[in-house]
Amino acid sequence: MSDKVTTGAKALVQALLDQGADRAFGVPGESYLSVLDALFDVEDKLPFVTCRHEAAAANMAEAYGKLTGRAGICFVTRGPGATHASIGLHTAFQDSTPMILFIGQVARDQLEREAFQEIDYRRMFGQMAKWVAEIHDPNRIAEFVGRAFATATSGRPGPVVLALPEDMLREACRIQASHAHKRIEAWPGPHDFTEMLERLGRAERPLVMLGGSGWTKKAVSDIRNFCEINGLPVTVSFRCQDRYDNRLDTYAGDVAIGANPKLVKRLADADLLLVLGPRLGEMTTGGYERISVPVPKQSLIHIHQGAEELGRVYQGDLLINASPASITSLLRDIDLGQSDRWSAWTKAARADYLEWTTSVPNPGAVQVADIYKHLNETLPDDAILCNGAGNYAAWLHRFYRYKSFPSQLAPTSGAMGYGVPAAIAAKICEPKREVICFSGDGCFMMSSNDLATAVRYDARVIFLVFNNSMYGTIRMHQEREFPTRVSGTDLTNPDFVAFAKSFGCAAFKVDKTEDFVGAFAAARAAGKVALIEITIDPDAISPTTTVSKLRGY
Repeated sequence: MSDKVTTGAKALVQALLDQGADRAFGVPGESYLSVLDALFDVEDKLPFVTCRHEAAAANMAEAYGKLTGRAGICFVTRGPGATHASIGLHTAFQDSTPMILFIGQVARDQLEREAFQEIDYRRMFGQMAKWVAEIHDPNRIAEFVGRAFATATSGRPGPVVLALPEDMLREACRIQASHAHKRIEAWPGPHDFTEMLERLGRAERPLVMLGGSGWTKKAVSDIRNFCEINGLPVTVSFRCQDRYDNRLDTYAGDVAIGANPKLVKRLADADLLLVLGPRLGEMTTGGYERISVPVPKQSLIHIHQGAEELGRVYQGDLLINASPASITSLLRDIDLGQSDRWSAWTKAARADYLEWTTSVPNPGAVQVADIYKHLNETLPDDAILCNGAGNYAAWLHRFYRYKSFPSQLAPTSGAMGYGVPAAIAAKICEPKREVICFSGDGCFMMSSNDLATAVRYDARVIFLVFNNSMYGTIRMHQEREFPTRVSGTDLTNPDFVAFAKSFGCAAFKVDKTEDFVGAFAAARAAGKVALIEITIDPDAISPTTTVSKLRGY
């Protein structure tokens, strides 16, 4: 190649570097072999993390996007690779996470023939991404990649898909200039901002709800300062508990699955809701019943970074198109002078939270709430906690207190198998921070093969596997709807300790509560990837009920 000519693959890798990409996740495939070759020359600048399944690779890229606020990069091959990766793409869409999925595609002269593993990705991913395109001209690569980064990170962030015909990647093309993208922030208008403060100042029972994506450490600090100055009670949406320090006297808990009934009532009793960031989706609103659709009975100020989300479900009294970072920078030092009027309301909300998060007993020799009590006392403030989906996560969300941002990687899409790859990506990106993965046995086994990835890259995650030998969430619903008629929810598991050791991990088993402290200390001191299997009584189906009680009902 001359100094004026390159190949599509090399142009693609250069465009990624120009846009600030510093890591890619994927499973190798022949359809983008020339990209892998181009990455070889820049592995010190853009390392490629080889995963054991495309679902894990996509979840790692999504977790990278959550953790950094930058677009996570994932490469997969055509057909099966793309379909496997779709779960991570769906999570990125529902969680509003910036991500770009690159898919190897059949050669251009084979399109529309149902060639080997051929799929029309524009049709396949049309409702799962912000933009889906296929690059046919290698001379337009920098244009497409630049648009992909801009689209993924601006407005309501989300995933983008670019398909790459394999012959296009090998074709000669010109060297292309590229400017690094800059995220476009939505800022509140002065009249809207003034009206928001006036409405909030008149409220008798205000409640602030934080959540969604687009947050930064500074934005979290700014909103904390504003709410502390004004004594405003703060709640968070589903799996967004790290948007506010849970130790603060103004924190009232999370509005999510299995939320504190007293908090749900407080949400209903509030006369004004200041919602900053969340879409107000099904999990946060309890099936759209905790807040009436389309017009809430509370006065609603809804602030969101994506204009298309405002008024989509809820017709608020004041809708403001602004990012968390932009509006919190304006709010930081404002004193509304009403904190005394709200003092009793805020103190009661905090008291309800403290009562709700006091340890509760469960059947069996392992008391799960006590494990989280120990983790609250032991883990550093900046520890990163990752989980997938399942009833085991109800204890984590209820009893652990998040202290810093970003420290929570969890799918609001409710995807099982997310925790393991998310934790690996987090540890690779933040090797000096402690990273703990929480999984049920069902959730863990959906991505357990990527323990190999953790070991390969020395990503020293501590994996906690809560083993009750069932798909717990589905069993809970099953026992409520069809008591004792167990079908499809029992599981046969490996010896998790032996399984982990076969990969070269340190591994321990906890059969009673008092064993956990020693096992966790040993895992932290192991100097390598570690796993702790925790035996849970099958009757302990959730923090609020048991299988026996469900059958009794």
